Amino acid sequence: MAQAIANGITIEYDTFGDSHSPALLLIMGGGSQMIYWETEFCGLLTGKGFHVIRFDNRDVGLSTKFEQAGVPDILAAMAGKPTEPPYSLEDMADDAVGLLDALGIEKAHVCGASVGGMIAQVVSYRHPDRVLSLTSIMSSTGNPDLPKIKDEILAEVYKPIPDEREACIAHQVDMWRKLWSPGFAFEEERLKHLVGESFDRSYYPQGMARQGLAVVVHGYPKSSIASIKAPTLVIHGDKDPFMPVEGGRETARLIPGAKLLVIEGMGHDLPTETWPTITNAMAEHMSAARA
Repeated sequence: MAQAIANGITIEYDTFGDSHSPALLLIMGGGSQMIYWETEFCGLLTGKGFHVIRFDNRDVGLSTKFEQAGVPDILAAMAGKPTEPPYSLEDMADDAVGLLDALGIEKAHVCGASVGGMIAQVVSYRHPDRVLSLTSIMSSTGNPDLPKIKDEILAEVYKPIPDEREACIAHQVDMWRKLWSPGFAFEEERLKHLVGESFDRSYYPQGMARQGLAVVVHGYPKSSIASIKAPTLVIHGDKDPFMPVEGGRETARLIPGAKLLVIEGMGHDLPTETWPTITNAMAEHMSAARA
């Protein structure tokens, strides 16, 4: 892994595959480090002829932290209490484009998961000349009229995370159990490994609250999303309890010509059983965009 100065901050990143192949930038969701784009998943994409780049968003992993901003009350902000965020999703989108600049990449396919999908949308309408195609996975539009996250799921995601390693792992695995795809086997050992690796790499739960605040104040940029010109693929699970599938359906409706792939039984996660379906769909989409 390596570091680059992008948009005035330090971004930790990693690459896979031939740098002469078409670039694919992967943007992970809120509070999650780039290692949640697992090496094997990235390998499936490099095997299809793409140069894969993953990175830690600001305030997570080994990228720049915003400690001086303090920890916002994200649940209060969601309830409507006015709160000033230290940065926006536009800033996070500019980080992603700044990383492309640092790597000398003029244009890239852009894929985001969850909050990363929202950031990828911003990249696509804010920097359209840099985007070859967009893939939005288990993400949404910010429309307040869409089905809401259930209170018990919201409380589970934002409840305090223990500081001790084994307690943190147990806490996070239990959270993922509630978000998991009911149509696929629960992968407890895989999750224990991921959460443990994340803890050892950079235990920093406060960054998730600040990223979450950036999402809350982002609102519903309906006209901006509808202005996206990049060929777009939207992938969503029909059993997603965190960002319900209606968010993916609306994303596909708003973006002209977007394709929608709904995966039966998938929740707010990427079960390994879905990887061939997802990576095959992405490769077909990106290859068609290049053509």
